[in-house]
Amino acid sequence: MRLLRCDDTEITRLALEARDGDRSATERFVRATQADVWRFVAHLAGDVQLADDLAQETFLRALPALARFQARSSARTWLLSIARRVVADHIRSIKVRPRVDGRDDWQAAAERAQGEPGPGLADAVALNEVVSSLDPDRGAAFVLTQALGLSYAEAAEVCDCPVGTIRSRVARAREDLVELLRDDDRTDRRDRNRSAG
Repeated sequence: MRLLRCDDTEITRLALEARDGDRSATERFVRATQADVWRFVAHLAGDVQLADDLAQETFLRALPALARFQARSSARTWLLSIARRVVADHIRSIKVRPRVDGRDDWQAAAERAQGEPGPGLADAVALNEVVSSLDPDRGAAFVLTQALGLSYAEAAEVCDCPVGTIRSRVARAREDLVELLRDDDRTDRRDRNRSAG
């Protein structure tokens, strides 16, 4: 399934057509939004391995709920609100059902044994780690506005908080990221100086 890039107006139009029973519009709605949903749930969950399952659960909840979608906000904002609740439910379920066995599962062990990722992937993983180290509320606001391109008003709707709070969280996230990157840069320089000396 090829991904589509659509603006919010087009995504909302597709959602309304899907709501009215257009199967082709449903497929295009999913293709147009799945990358944003995946990135958002991967960030919120802090685990890219869970992102596929959480994104799928988001669509499993959203598609039947399209019948109630009234387009009071963009469909993408509405969908990301559902994604946020899916991740919150998942986190709550983990706390209720702790792992019985403390050992790594076979899949995680196999993935670790596959070696180092390529250079582009390594940079993406490093950036994800830095963003994941942010306060969760700040990180969500940053990802929604800077990575997914939502307006501050849309991000506020997804996070269920005032627009001013989103602006503040994004500003503080930027400050935190600059400081984290400075710290990493200082550490790298110290390590190079030690190995050279």
